[in-house]
Amino acid sequence: MANFDFILFDADNTLFDFDRAEHEALRGVLEARGYPFNNHTRDLYLSINRELWARLDRGEVTQSWLVVERFAAFTRAMGGSDDPVEFNRDYLDRLAQGSFLLPGAEELCRHLAPHCTLAIITNGVARAQRGRFARSPLAGVIPHLFISEEVGASKPSPAFFEPVLRQLGSPSRARVLVVGDNVATDIRGGLDCGLPTAWYNPGHLPNATPWTPRWEVASYPQLEDLILGPASP
Repeated sequence: MANFDFILFDADNTLFDFDRAEHEALRGVLEARGYPFNNHTRDLYLSINRELWARLDRGEVTQSWLVVERFAAFTRAMGGSDDPVEFNRDYLDRLAQGSFLLPGAEELCRHLAPHCTLAIITNGVARAQRGRFARSPLAGVIPHLFISEEVGASKPSPAFFEPVLRQLGSPSRARVLVVGDNVATDIRGGLDCGLPTAWYNPGHLPNATPWTPRWEVASYPQLEDLILGPASP
C-alpha cells in the first residue's frame, strides 16, 4: 500500500522541462519579430519575467496583466513597437508545443499511477499548459490537471488548494502529498492547507524561505521511495 492516495505534482521543473520549452519558444517569438536571440535578449526577458512572476506569487499583480506586461516591458527596453498582446499570444502558442519532460518523469509517473491518483497543480497559463500536457506522454497517465487561471486563484493561496481538494473528493489531508520545486508556492501552499509536502530539489539549493517542507528529495527514485516505500517519520 502506498503511503499516499493522491500526489499533487507541480508541473514546471518538477515534471516538465520548462527551461527547455521556454528557451525554444522565446527563440522563435523573438526571431519572428526581428529581434536577435542572444544572451542579452534572453537575459533581459528572463529578468523581466521572473520579477513579474515573483510579484504574482506575492499577490501584487494579476496573471492576465503579467503575461502582457512582460512583453510590453521587453519591447520598451528594446526600443520596439510590437503589440504586447499579440507578442504574448504568439509566445504562448509556441510554448504550448514544448511538452518536454525531465529525464525520468514519465517513468516515475507510470510507476506511481497504479498505486495512487496523480494530479498536476500549476500556476502556468492555461493556453500553454493544456497544450503541453496534451502533447506529453503524461496525458494518458495523470487524470487531473488543475491550472490557477481556471481555478480562479494561484498557489500558494488556500483558495487554489481548497477547490482542488474538493474536486478530488475531499480526501484525508494526511493522504495527499504536494510535490514541487518552489518552496514559496508549492510547499507553502501545501503547508497552509495542512498537507504533507515534499520539496523536489535536485540542485541541492539552500532553503532561504521561512517554510520548511516535511521532506526534501533530490531525485525521482528518492521520491518514489517516499511515496511507495516504508512509511517515513
